[in-house]
This record gives sequence, structure tokens and C-alpha cells, in this order.
Amino acid sequence: MNRRTFINSSALLGAGILLNPQLVFASADFPVVRVPAAKRNFQSKSVENAIAEFSKKVKDKELSWMFQNCFPSTLDTTVTHKIVDGKPDTYVITGDIDAMWLRDSSAQVWPYLPFAPKDEKLKQLIAGVINRQTRCVLKDPYANAFYGDDNKVGEWKSDHTAMKPGVHERKWEIDSLCYPIRLAYQYWKTTGDTSPFGNEWQQAVKLTLATFKEQQRKQDLGPYKFQRTTQFATDTLSMAGYGNPVNPVGLICSSFRPSDDATVYSFLVPSNFFAVISLRQGAEMMEKIAKDQNTSAAMLALAAEVEAALKAHAIIDHPKHGKLYAFEVDGFGNHYLMDDANVPSLLSLPYLGAMATSDPIYQNTRKFILSENNPFYYKGTAGEGVGGPHVGKDMIWPMAIIMRALTSTSNDEIKTCITMLKNTHGGTGFMHETFHKDDPTKFTRSWFAWANTLFGELLWKTYQETPKLLA
Repeated sequence: MNRRTFINSSALLGAGILLNPQLVFASADFPVVRVPAAKRNFQSKSVENAIAEFSKKVKDKELSWMFQNCFPSTLDTTVTHKIVDGKPDTYVITGDIDAMWLRDSSAQVWPYLPFAPKDEKLKQLIAGVINRQTRCVLKDPYANAFYGDDNKVGEWKSDHTAMKPGVHERKWEIDSLCYPIRLAYQYWKTTGDTSPFGNEWQQAVKLTLATFKEQQRKQDLGPYKFQRTTQFATDTLSMAGYGNPVNPVGLICSSFRPSDDATVYSFLVPSNFFAVISLRQGAEMMEKIAKDQNTSAAMLALAAEVEAALKAHAIIDHPKHGKLYAFEVDGFGNHYLMDDANVPSLLSLPYLGAMATSDPIYQNTRKFILSENNPFYYKGTAGEGVGGPHVGKDMIWPMAIIMRALTSTSNDEIKTCITMLKNTHGGTGFMHETFHKDDPTKFTRSWFAWANTLFGELLWKTYQETPKLLA
């Protein structure tokens, strides 16, 4: 499916057409839409127990129905798990696109990590994701998405960049190298298992460090450039494929955002914050697991440099909201104010561990993002939230509403977000990429596992911490 294709659920249902292969509608208020057990890609006893507990304890039947649909979506429909050369290997697609994004695959299995210590099958599945990601990074650290078949040549083979077989898309995004470290670090901390972190993984970490340094562009523009023959301006880079010029102040260039849209100014602030965290997590693992003091020290030094550059160049004075974090800067003093609906975003910084929610500059930034001063904040009769240029005007991303709740300290705000999400699934029982601000039956991507699993993460967290909000 083209990522910009709009779907009207009412029209599809009226024609008797399923929104995707996992949906089987009945006439009840909450029909069976989860893929049948015999056809699920992977089953976890601990995840099934969590679904059963949630369904038993939560009084809101619609939320229970949505949790049982959304939380296991990644396991049900997107994973292919096997043993390769004696090691677990897990390929994770996003849903309706048969490709594995380093970002999406990490985020899709992240909510299952707390269950892994007592679920060996689930633990091996996540270890397989780490092993697969290691191979992907070693194949091409500048690529964002890969195929399950290392020899497959895909639809973007004509992109003007150094494409390789097995690479689905080669859009350089800082977060593509941050997410695998985030997953690896939390896997290690949660399970204590170091088996995925052998020589190949260590080489991938070193390559990540080298790539980050290349993209500081201190000496030259570096080896990466990208252009695409396309009608969409956000799918290609200007200036012969290098993007707009930057002043090498220590920040790392990201040619594309986590939405896969091209940056305006290549110093993408939320992704640089993410890099600081990932560098420090990777440094700890290289020191304690690999016993590699030199690489650890180099990662810590780069983290400190980027953090200092963020303080010097990423904070601007807004006439209404005061000091806040810009979304993108170029080191020359220019800045761009908005937010990406995907993660990493400015809104998601506390979720990623970049800062406390109480940080005053973050609070100012949050108020800006959730206001009419943000050019991509849409408010309609069905809901309100952050959108972006990736899909277009008036289309709200459920992921951004979920992230608003996950970073909120207000029970009222969390409940409002959950209610809004419950009211905008368009009758499908699943989350989508986007929905129209006035009509939730008009949405994009009926099968988008990251949004589903992230919604499940929000509901499970709320159930454990403040279950009264689900009543």
C-alpha cells in the first residue's frame, strides 16, 4: 500500500472488504478482529496472560477489546522467528510494508521486554531482533529499512545513493542507529543475557560511532548523499543530495526525520538528544561487556560534545512560550519550529530518558507543540493532536496522542488522551498511522503494528500505575 493512501473504513466494510488480512468482522459491538490463534506468527504465554488479566480487571469493555487487539499485534502479524547459524534471528515488518525498519522493529518489541525474564521464547525472539539488527547495521549504517532476503532488490533501487541488495530504503536517520542500542541496553538490563553482544555486535557499535562522527561533517560532507526521483519534496534532499548547509558545531546531521521525511535543517534536535542517550548506553555496554575502554571513552566524549552543542544551539526564545527546544537547527542561527509525530520527537524526550518531564524548557516546548503555534497541530470534532507533512494537512497521528499521554504527569490529560484514542479507531479496534481530525473513519495504514503495540504499552502502563483511569 502506498503510505499516503487514505482508507475509509465505512466504505470498505459496506463493500465487504477486509481492512487487512487480520481483521474478521462480526455483528457484535466488539467483534473478533484479532487474527485466529492458528494463524498467529508467534505466541507468548506471558503476553496472553497479560491480556487475560487486563480483560478481567478493566471494566471498560471497548478498551479491553482494543488491548487484546493492539498489544499482541507485533507478535501476531509481523515477526518471523527462526534459528540461523545457531543464533536466534527475528525479522520484523512494520505491518503493510514488507520491510524491517531499525526504528520500528525496536519500538515494536520494546513493550514486551518486561515479560522476557520469565518467558524464554519471548526472550529469544527479542534476542533475535538484536541479532538481525546487528547484521543490518553492518550491511549499511546509513540505511533505515531492510528486507528479510539479503539479496532482494526493492522498489527504491533507482534512488541516487549507494543502494545494496537487501536494503529497502537508504534514508539516513540518526534514530536508526540509536534504537538498536536502546533495545540492546534494556534487554541486557532486563534479562542479564549478554549472548547477543559478541564481536559482530561490538563491530556494529563501533560503526555507529564512526557514522555519527562522519555526520558531524567537521572535515567534509561525508560519504552519504541521497536523492529520489519523486513528486514528493519531503522524499529527497537538496544541494546535490546533501541537504541544506550546516555549520559544524558538534551536532550530528540527520538527513531524514523518524517520519522518513527530509529535514529542512540537518541538525535534528530530538534525534541528537537520542544520540546522547544511546552513546552513553553503548559506552556502558562496551566497557562492561566488551571490556573495550577505548571505544567506551570515545562514545562518552562524543555524547558530551553533542550535549554541549545542544545547550548552545538548540534552545531558542519564543515570543509566547519563552525558552524552548527548536525542532531543527543549522548551527548558523537558523531554526525550524514544529515536531515530528513519530519518535524521537521533542514531545517524547522524557519517554526516551533525555530529560525529566519537569524540565522547564521541555515544559515550554510541550506547551508550544500542543498549541496552535505549532503549524502541524490539528484540532477537529473527532480529536486533536500532532500531525506533519508526511501524510498532510488535518491528519492526526495516534502515536503522538499516545506519546502525549506517556509523557504526561496529569491524570486528567492521560484519561483524555486514552478516551480520544478509543473514539478514533474508526470502528476497526486498531490504531492507524493517521486519522482525519473530523472523521476517524478516514485514516491511513490499517495495519501499522508500531502504533498498535505502543497503544498497548500505554494501556498496560496505565493499568499498572493508575487503573482508575481505565474505568
